[in-house]
Amino acid sequence: MPEETTRLFDPSTAEPAVEDLRLLPWTTPNGHPCYLSTDGGGYLTTLADGIEEVQLTMGQELLDHARSVLAPGTRALTDVEYRWLACRLTEALSDALRVADSRGQRILDPTDTAETDGPEEDAR
Repeated sequence: MPEETTRLFDPSTAEPAVEDLRLLPWTTPNGHPCYLSTDGGGYLTTLADGIEEVQLTMGQELLDHARSVLAPGTRALTDVEYRWLACRLTEALSDALRVADSRGQRILDPTDTAETDGPEEDAR
């Protein structure tokens, strides 16, 4: 099984020392981001993948709910209900942006892979 370790970094005091860190879908108790140093496999990687999937699914379900309660002809919500909905939508958007950021950081740069593949042959 691949070895992985969790390292927590506070971006206000230091940048992560390791290049290949994964932004995790949770934060420290103080709200700072958590990063995972891994080769791409292991328990924490699987856990993070599962949590991201749950977050995105819950966000989609919340969006569907918001669309249905805001549709024309539906009962107007109370101020408390609108505030609850706005708070949950804000949380879901925050989760979705964190997942997008994490996944975006793991996308390989095509210029990096082109350099390691070697020069392209002329196909004439």
